[in-house]
Order: sequence, then structure tokens, then C-alpha cells
Amino acid sequence: MRGPNLRKLNTNHLPRHPIIHSPSSTTQHFTNQIQRLPPLTYYTPPHTQSTQPSISKSLNTDQTHTHFGFHPLIHSPVAMAKPVSIEVWNPNGKYRVVSTKPMPGTRWINLLVQQDCRVEICTEKKTILSVEDIIALIGNKCDGVIGQLTEDWGDTLFSALAKAGGKAFSNMAVGYNNVDVDAATKYGVAVGNTPGVLTETTAELAASLSLAASRRIVEADEFMRAGLYDGWLPHLFVGNLLKGQTVGVIGAGRIGSAYARMMIEGFKMNLIYYDLYQATRLEKFVTAYGQFLKASGEQPVTWKRASSMDEVLQVADVISLHPILDKTTYHLINKERLSKMKKEAILINCSRGPVVDEEALVEHLKHNPMFRVGLDVFEDEPYMKPGLADMKNAIVVPHIASASKWTREGMATLAALNVVGKIKGFPTWSNPNAVDPFLDENSSPPPACPSIVNAKALGLPVSKL
Repeated sequence: MRGPNLRKLNTNHLPRHPIIHSPSSTTQHFTNQIQRLPPLTYYTPPHTQSTQPSISKSLNTDQTHTHFGFHPLIHSPVAMAKPVSIEVWNPNGKYRVVSTKPMPGTRWINLLVQQDCRVEICTEKKTILSVEDIIALIGNKCDGVIGQLTEDWGDTLFSALAKAGGKAFSNMAVGYNNVDVDAATKYGVAVGNTPGVLTETTAELAASLSLAASRRIVEADEFMRAGLYDGWLPHLFVGNLLKGQTVGVIGAGRIGSAYARMMIEGFKMNLIYYDLYQATRLEKFVTAYGQFLKASGEQPVTWKRASSMDEVLQVADVISLHPILDKTTYHLINKERLSKMKKEAILINCSRGPVVDEEALVEHLKHNPMFRVGLDVFEDEPYMKPGLADMKNAIVVPHIASASKWTREGMATLAALNVVGKIKGFPTWSNPNAVDPFLDENSSPPPACPSIVNAKALGLPVSKL
């Protein structure tokens, strides 16, 4: 894609943008107007000469005028190897912060603008940006980048960011398997992530998949839409009752424990879990809830901490995976372990795709039609292994565990605060899982970086707040 001939571009008929042309405009004024005005947008074509872009805005409508010009901060032939289209907020800001994707909400933009940042948001119609695309975005001068877990942040990108004067990068994600943290540390770049805001949302999706799989909701929905329903039948889409069954949790950390509580309190399921560490709070919750049920004349729920993961697989009716991904958990669920599960068991994975051997899972689904699975993540994301999409006993969704409005906006906020906090020299927050002070929209966030994973390696100070 190439831009039009700039000599033919005439913008004299368009009104001047008040933020750019008004001498009295201030950052605070821009912040006050940010939710009313759409952003400036322009396009960076693959040329090497430097020309200031022509930018304008129609204030009477919501229309954004997209102009084609040259990126004011990128002049090298290497940086200009790819065309880049961006939105710009607060164009006269002191610090240049790039977001490789548009992110939900506007608070994250407000917070960056309040700290005198020029915010550039990549609007390329491309799901996953290449390393070359991101290098073009970074250019010759960039203070920080907010990136996505689909991007390959390794030595090449951190070298480019450091060369451009960058001090910070943050994933808009709690995980950072896509980030070479050692490379970032080598170049003195802080790496942020966004824990503490995904727990309930991710647990809710795992619970939703559990219910959908047990009651065969997706199969029934497709059947109905296909016009195949011609009357009630005794055996039509018979599924599994959850009440009184056993839920198994592998990895009883924050998300695993939240999921367990939902299944126990919501469906009165018994619990068996496996974790290297004792989940004391979860055990106390199940005990207290069991006593409540007993006092109400109902069957109390129970819990057990399994001595091995295989014990969970053999006993549980519904199994949800919540481990971290490392060399010990790669293909944690393989052909051998699938064979140990009940024939009508349900397997849920909202953790990391490679935890499950997807090829072995497809074969198991083929030979066990009453075995069902709910997957939010995949081994070679965004692709599925051959045959998985054809399995009626598989529910597959596109990595949406954190996709609630509150959570995604919170993730954007935390990522932005990680970047601007490092730029401004703020200390790191002492507990990255206790992020409520950063998410309170009625007050200013603490002067700290919510979560920097290589803070210790970089020798960054810790906030005393």
C-alpha cells in the first residue's frame, strides 16, 4: 500500500486543529477534551526523505481526516522499510510512547497525556505485527512501547528501542512468554506486565466453558441454527450434571482458586486439587462452605489436596488447568495422561496452549465422543492442530479469557502506567497483584510502576507506599 501523491494533497479547506494551532492549548486542555475529540491520524509511507505530515480535524463531526505524510520522528531507510499508519494524541508531548495496537478505553491515553506524553497508536489492519513493523514504529526517538503478547520481543527489538532512547516496554498481558527478559535487561529496558486484574475474568471464562461443555450448549446452538430441531426427544443433547460431582484444579494459584470457588459455590461440587504449595485459603473456604451447607440441611462439599497430578486426572469429573508454562509443564497433558481421565470427563484450558499436546488431544476426542474439552488457548496460536475444529466435543474460543471490558481497560491502564512510570523515574509497586489503587478512576494512580518483571535485575527501587 502506497500513499497518494503529496503534491496533489490540498488541506487548505479544512479547519485547523485547535490543539496544534492554538498557542493557549495545554496538556490539561487536551486531556479534558480527549473523550470528545477523535485522534489525529496519518500514514507513514515507505520513503526516506523527511516531510512534516499534514494533519487536520473536522470538529463538527466524528469523522477523522486521514492524511498521508512522513513520520516526523523516523528518517532512516531501515526504519522506513514498512508503511505504518498511526493515530496521534497530544502531538506536542515531551515523551514519545508507542502502542502497537489500539487498546480498550481512554483512561490509559489520558494518563499518558497527563504526564506530557505524545501517544502514537498503530492502526495497521494487521492482527500480528512483524519485528520489522515494530522497528518502523519505534523509529529514531522513542521513550517507551506498549506491546502485545503476539509480538516477538527479543534482542532485535530491544536493541532498536534502546538505540532510540527507550527505557520501558510493557506487555498488555500478565504472561510474557513472548518477551526475552534477559535481552531487555541487557539493554537496560524495563519489562512490565499486567497481573492482578485478570483473576476473576479468566476464572469466569473457565467456569463458562465448564458449563457449556457439560451441557453441550455449543452443539445444541449449532443444531438449532441449522434448522434440525423438529421436536423434543428424550436423548437430545444429554450432558452431565455438575452438582455433586468433583472439580479438579491443577495449579491452585489466584486464578485456579477463583475458578474452584465459583464451581464449588455455584454448583456445589467437591474439590480435588494439585499444587506444589498448599492452598490454605481455598481449603478454608471449602470447609466453611461445607459447614454452611450442612447447617442448612444439604450435603456438604469436601476438598482434598492430591498427592500427584495423576490422582486429580483419575478422580475429577471436570478438570481445569492453571499452571505456569515452563519446561516442566510443556505437554503436561499428553496421550498417557489423557488415557487416565474418565471417559466422560471435561478438560478446560485457559492457561497456556502448549500445556496440552494438541495432536494427542484430537486423537483422544475422536475415540472418546463423550469426552469434552473447552479451550481458550492453543499450542501454535493462532492456529489449531488439524482436526480440532472438526470435533463436535470441543469448544474453542479465541483467547478471550481476559476479554471483559473492565479487565481489558484495566490491563491497558496498567501497561501504560508501567511505561510512563519508568520514563518518569517512579519506583516499582511492592505488590504487583494488589493493583486496585491504580484502577480507581476517581483518584490519581500512585506514582509507581505497577509491575516490572526485571526490576530486581535492573536495580530499580521499590515504592514504600
